[in-house]
Amino acid sequence: MAWSQNARKPIIGLLSRAQQHAARGYSNSAFQAHLSSRRVEQSGTLLRRFSSEVPALEQISLIKKLRERTCAPIKDVKASLVSCNWDIDAAQKDLRKRGVALAAKKSSRTAAEGLLAIAQDDKRAVVVELNCETDFVARNDVFQYLASSLAKLALSARDPGELVFPFGPEYLENLSVNLDHPKLSGETTVQSAVTEVAAMVGENVKFRRGFMLSTTAHGVISSYLHNCPQPGLGRLAGLITLEAEDSNAPLDALKKVGSSIAMHIVAAKPLFVSKELVSAAAVENERDILRSQAESSGKSQMAMDKMVEGRLRKYFEEVVLLEQKYIANDSTNIKSVLNDLSKEVGSKVTIGNFVRMEVGEGVDRPNESLGSEAAAHAA
Repeated sequence: MAWSQNARKPIIGLLSRAQQHAARGYSNSAFQAHLSSRRVEQSGTLLRRFSSEVPALEQISLIKKLRERTCAPIKDVKASLVSCNWDIDAAQKDLRKRGVALAAKKSSRTAAEGLLAIAQDDKRAVVVELNCETDFVARNDVFQYLASSLAKLALSARDPGELVFPFGPEYLENLSVNLDHPKLSGETTVQSAVTEVAAMVGENVKFRRGFMLSTTAHGVISSYLHNCPQPGLGRLAGLITLEAEDSNAPLDALKKVGSSIAMHIVAAKPLFVSKELVSAAAVENERDILRSQAESSGKSQMAMDKMVEGRLRKYFEEVVLLEQKYIANDSTNIKSVLNDLSKEVGSKVTIGNFVRMEVGEGVDRPNESLGSEAAAHAA
């Protein structure tokens, strides 16, 4: 039988090492024990890298199946399968253990991307923010499913008894959530579910905050989401409650106008419902700024006073919802829209409360300067 050059090299190497050990006084039995330990070490290495019992096509199939189950990166999927000798169930458990540890390590990383999710019924609406590190993960169906589940859970949780209820992660993290998803199933706590999703997607994932709006009067809750990957999810959200004084007033017209005003809130970024609700400190601070600007004009005191008051009216038009120009028709303002609606339904209609939220607002991002912090504003 002919030996190739490559096949002869290991034999020559073994003979050479045998001669060297003999020259050093090693016994034959000691040399055989040394060779045996080397074989175990080498075979262990080979076992970790390849499996002679699992054909290559089946290995590819197992990698694909486990990736579909867990959403883990391919290199991690393959490493777990190899370390578990291609037992897919054992590898799945191994991935979860690895993932939880990695999720803990990544928990300090900035998570300013993600999605807002809305859930609502006739009297309450909830919007929650679930964050991740990249918009790529925000498009992941497991991440989106978790965001929707958190909104539904918050809506079904106990009624806080407040018309405007802001809440943080502590409000939900210990509650049980029943997940029904091919890659997330069973009952677990919110905190565990968030950690598991973080392990799957390989990023820092965190439930950041939420707001709940309620109405006890004869009225409606309307919502609007912008940049929606699917219904109930988006990157910007507006919620508003409209209430009619007459309990017999039809609500269909309120729902239609309410949805339009919710969209206006997302676009126009109001801070207050009415001028009366602007704090005296905010007004005085703005007046001081405008007065300083007017003094640089060199005009008379009377002219400067008129200039300040005119610009103050402009300020109210920018930050007060009722004074803002209606985005659907800039020839009118929100106050006029409500007056027209009141005539239509035969009862005075007022704004109860509103919320505007945007993904990542107020989060400190490395090497980035953010605009003003936005939040919810109540009447």
